[in-house]
Amino acid sequence: MDAVGVCRVGTRVRIRVRGPLAAFADGWRGVLVQRGYSRNALTRQMRLMECLSRYLDGQCLGAVDLSPGVVEGFLQVRRSEGCRGFLSHKGLAPLLGYLGEVGAVPQPVRKSPGSAVEAVFGQYRDYLVQQRGLASASVRSYVAVAELFLRALPEPLGVALEGLSVRQVTAFVVGATRGRRVNSAKAVVTALRSLLRFLHVEGMVPVPLAQAVPTAAGWKLSSLPRALDGDQVNGMLSSCDRETVAGRRDYAVLMLLARLGLRACEVAALELGDVDWRVGELLVRGKGNRVERLPIPTEVGQALAAWVMDGRPQHESKSLIMRVTAPRGGISPSQVRNIVRAAGARAGLASVGAHQLRHTVACELLRRGAPLAEIGQLLRHRSQLSTAIYAKVDHACLRMLARPWPGSAA
Repeated sequence: MDAVGVCRVGTRVRIRVRGPLAAFADGWRGVLVQRGYSRNALTRQMRLMECLSRYLDGQCLGAVDLSPGVVEGFLQVRRSEGCRGFLSHKGLAPLLGYLGEVGAVPQPVRKSPGSAVEAVFGQYRDYLVQQRGLASASVRSYVAVAELFLRALPEPLGVALEGLSVRQVTAFVVGATRGRRVNSAKAVVTALRSLLRFLHVEGMVPVPLAQAVPTAAGWKLSSLPRALDGDQVNGMLSSCDRETVAGRRDYAVLMLLARLGLRACEVAALELGDVDWRVGELLVRGKGNRVERLPIPTEVGQALAAWVMDGRPQHESKSLIMRVTAPRGGISPSQVRNIVRAAGARAGLASVGAHQLRHTVACELLRRGAPLAEIGQLLRHRSQLSTAIYAKVDHACLRMLARPWPGSAA
């Protein structure tokens, strides 16, 4: 007798999952509820599970046989039948991920092109985290460049590293930075220098080659901060419909960026416990794993309170800012940037970035007479050189220092 999993969704829909996936139907439904799926979305996911289970049963296969080839065969059947949804591997990813977590589907084994390369990756990653103290985003960026560089070397890796030359390093930089913007090219160069220092210290590369890495063309303090004016910021804030949950969330995010000058990654990393409501302080996890406290202005506190009390979904996640649609959980820095871009578009602005709001905070403080030292303290700059760029936007003070052009009237 076939196994049957019965799933009741709401009060009207009753889905029977028959076949090899029936035993996992109740667990999958519980996960969907926990992740905040709406009733309609939950129904679609359960119907997908029922279709997949029926397909496996018809092919005399079990859950353990769900290989990429079997999944592709299932998708081809859906396409041929004219189904409108779940026609790609991405659409099946949540369900297959759950089946993998509970052990119903064997986890795919990644083919490693070389164990020596993977070993170097592991050591380098530990070095960046434990000794350099880099944030997770920086570690991913550095390791990505290391992967490009190491996988381009001939095998065996040990011999290639021992004979590594300046010419090879230069050729990699030229190829890897071609077509990139200045900041992106500088990131590649910085990451490669870090890798070469690590390889030399570990004795894998006998010659110190970090200084042989070409410098990406670009000059510090050569550009002006792209700040917004007050009307533009207010337009972005006003564009948030605070009658909706998403609007209250977006308004709180914009207030954190436009009033405290937080980075997108810092907003995404905030947790519920980071807000000290009694003292009125916010704990911020900044670059380089630095943890600092900032005072919360009244309007920022009101925006956060409105979001937490009448917007933030009830969820086990500790994240302060969360997704309002399923799957529920914290948001990523890229989603914070998307919120800013969407608000800018609603306000009629073109291509607004989250970091522009940080520049706006600094420029507004400078306009009100705040010294650069205080601005650097608010923005949590490690070096005064990072804050010095804002001196160029204070045109009134710069005019006092300007010397008359030779030969011109005094």
